[in-house]
Amino acid sequence: MSRRKTERLLNLVICLLATRRPLSAEHIRQAVPGYDAANDEAFQRMFERDKNELREIGIPIEVHKDPWEEDPGYRIVPQAYELPEITLEPDEAAVVGLAAQVWQRASLAEAASGALLKLRAGGVETDEAGGMLGSALELRVDTQDPAFPALWEAVRDRRVVRFAYRAAASESVLTRTVEPWGVVSRRGRWYVVGHDRDRDAARAFRLSRISGPVTPVGRPGTVVVPEGVDIKSMVGYREEPVQERTALIRVREATCQGLRQVARAVRPGTGGWDELDVDFTDPERLAGWVVGFAADAEVVGPPDARDAVICRLKGVLA
Repeated sequence: MSRRKTERLLNLVICLLATRRPLSAEHIRQAVPGYDAANDEAFQRMFERDKNELREIGIPIEVHKDPWEEDPGYRIVPQAYELPEITLEPDEAAVVGLAAQVWQRASLAEAASGALLKLRAGGVETDEAGGMLGSALELRVDTQDPAFPALWEAVRDRRVVRFAYRAAASESVLTRTVEPWGVVSRRGRWYVVGHDRDRDAARAFRLSRISGPVTPVGRPGTVVVPEGVDIKSMVGYREEPVQERTALIRVREATCQGLRQVARAVRPGTGGWDELDVDFTDPERLAGWVVGFAADAEVVGPPDARDAVICRLKGVLA
């Protein structure tokens, strides 16, 4: 839906909610921005489509026929539009607030914010700042992987997907066809878990190693998640000592303040660039952070950290 149409529908809802008496189509045409520039025939078509779309999403537009008036009137009764009473336990409200924080950088941020707005409109105090759960949990979710939105939709729609995957043990890229069961995060890394049709076995794939687009295969609803499957256990790995290393990152002058603050050393470079020494343990997480600074930051080394950045940028480009 275009932004112009969204604004017009919102303006129509506000107009019909705010009026104390039913408004004729001509009054609506004059009062609602977006209708005034249309000719008579175009306005009638737009108005009929808008009314139908609002009714389809559950907004009750009432039609009133005054015997003394030639044209019918329209309005939205506030009591029919308002949310019913919503009751949440304190821990449930806290989870809603925590979920909004988890998705604050994801493609689902708009939906999460909208859910909180509706709950507040219903009188529910959501613990957006964290509350009792926020003090006990540290949010380390990074959803900058380009493959995340498509895989999330595939899990939701129970649809098979196909993508190119770079194995951890080699640089070879192979095509995988997967029946996704879920998308899960562990220690800042995102994985898709499901049935690998090529290997005929259950597998977990790290999203940062997916190259290029994720392509849906077949119709929605074809994936069946096995009963009792524990996708979290499928992304477990051995607890190994974490080795901290140092990355050399070039940043443009007067930019990338976040990187500068965590850098172990900052020194002037050449050509309008500075050089930063930044400690890291996981090249994938470092890459997910650095690409957020776009063309203002460049990882010079080590090679695996630089390759991780390049892989993410290629995925975005694809």
